[in-house]
Amino acid sequence: MRPSSCDTFVALPPSTEKQRIIFGKNSDRPCDEVQEVVYFPARDYGAGEKVECTYIEIDQVAHTYAVVLSKPAWLWGAEMGANEHQVCIGNEAVWGRESADGDEALLGMDLVRLGLERANTAEKAVDVISELLVKYGQGGSCMEDDSGFTYHNSFLISDRKEAWLLETSGKHWAAERVEGGYRNISNEYGITTKIDKEHPEMREYAKSKGWWDGKTQFNFATVYSFTTTARIEAAGSRYCEGKKLLEKSNGHITAETMMDILRDKESGINMEGMFMTTGSMVSVIPTDPALPGVHYFTATPDPERSVFKPFIFLEHINMTKETYSPTYGPNDPVKKKPRFQSKPDRKHQLFVKHELVAAIIESYKDRGKKITESMRQLEKEKMTEMEEILSHGIDEPDLKADLFSKSVKEEMAVYGKS
Repeated sequence: MRPSSCDTFVALPPSTEKQRIIFGKNSDRPCDEVQEVVYFPARDYGAGEKVECTYIEIDQVAHTYAVVLSKPAWLWGAEMGANEHQVCIGNEAVWGRESADGDEALLGMDLVRLGLERANTAEKAVDVISELLVKYGQGGSCMEDDSGFTYHNSFLISDRKEAWLLETSGKHWAAERVEGGYRNISNEYGITTKIDKEHPEMREYAKSKGWWDGKTQFNFATVYSFTTTARIEAAGSRYCEGKKLLEKSNGHITAETMMDILRDKESGINMEGMFMTTGSMVSVIPTDPALPGVHYFTATPDPERSVFKPFIFLEHINMTKETYSPTYGPNDPVKKKPRFQSKPDRKHQLFVKHELVAAIIESYKDRGKKITESMRQLEKEKMTEMEEILSHGIDEPDLKADLFSKSVKEEMAVYGKS
C-alpha cells in the first residue's frame, strides 16, 4: 500500500507579511482514524528514567519542553505540533531504494514529538531526531492494524528565524537549511545537491549499494529515491500544486493563505477517500522574540468543514478534554501482543459532534451552507483577536489560559445550534 498522503509547508520572510514565519500541514491518514489535539507541560526527569514511545522504550532526558500536538489517538507520537520555543515540526511518509520493512523501533511520528520535547531551535531538532534515528532506528506499523504499512520519514522543521528539511532512509539522513522564501514537501525526497548536514556514512553507504558512482555530483533525492527528481517535479503532483499555490501569494503569504491552501481539494492537498485529511495545523511565528506565536489546529477531519482554533504557549495553560481521546492504559490493543487484535472507540467529544455536522453538511445543501458560514465566522473572529496579540503581545496572559478550549466549546456551540 502506497498512499500519497500529507503535505507540509513553510513560508519565511520575504515571502510572508509582517516579518512572520507561517507553517502549515495537512495530516492525511486512514479515513476512520481519530486525531486528537493535546498539550503536555514542560517537565523535569530523574537520572535513568525511560520514556515509553509507541513500540519501544528509550532513555528520557533531564528536561522536556512544553508541547502542543496533533496526533493519531492510538500512538504516542504526533503528526505535527509545536513547542514553547516556537519550534514547529511536521513529518511525511517517504519511500525509496532502502526497504522500510523492519523491526519495531521509533515511528516517524515518535520522532516528531521527541524533536519538539527536546529541541529549542529548528537546527537542534535536526540534531535530536538524527541522533535518535541512528541510536534506535525507525520502524513498525504506521497504521492501527497489522497490515505492515511502513515508511521512512522526511521532516519540515521551523523556528523564529529559519527552517530545515530533514530526510531519512533507514538510519541514513540528509538535511538542508532554508533561510528565506518558501518550501513544501509531499511524499517524495526533495533534498538534491544542497546538503547542509548529513549522516557521516550516507554517501559511502550509497556507493556500497551501487546507487552512486562516487564521481558524479551527489544528489540525495536521485541517489536514495526510486525515481529521479524530474518525477518529483512532475506536473499535477501535490508537491507541484502546493508549490504553485505558495508562489501565487509570494510576498504576501499569511495564515489565511496557508489555511486556503490546506483547504484546496482540486490540488489533492485536502485529501478525500480511504486516506483523507484527518487533522490540520497552521502556525504563525513572529521573528520578534518578544511576540508570541499562535498555533491553529482543527482536531477534526477535512479543513474545509473544520474550524482552525488558536493555541498560545503561556505559563499557565488550561486545556479541557474535548479534543482528548479516551485512553485504555495497558489494556490498549496497541500495547498488548499480538498487537491490533481489536480497535477501541477513540472518538473525542469534538470529533463526535463534528461527525454529525459533517453528515448534515453533506446531505442538506442549504442547511450545510449556513453551518459552514457560522464556522467561518467563528474562525474569522478568532483570527482577528489573534492578530492583535501577534502585533502587540499579551497584556494579561492568564485571561488566555483557556484560549484553545474556549474556542473548541464555541465551535461545539455552533454545532449544537445546527
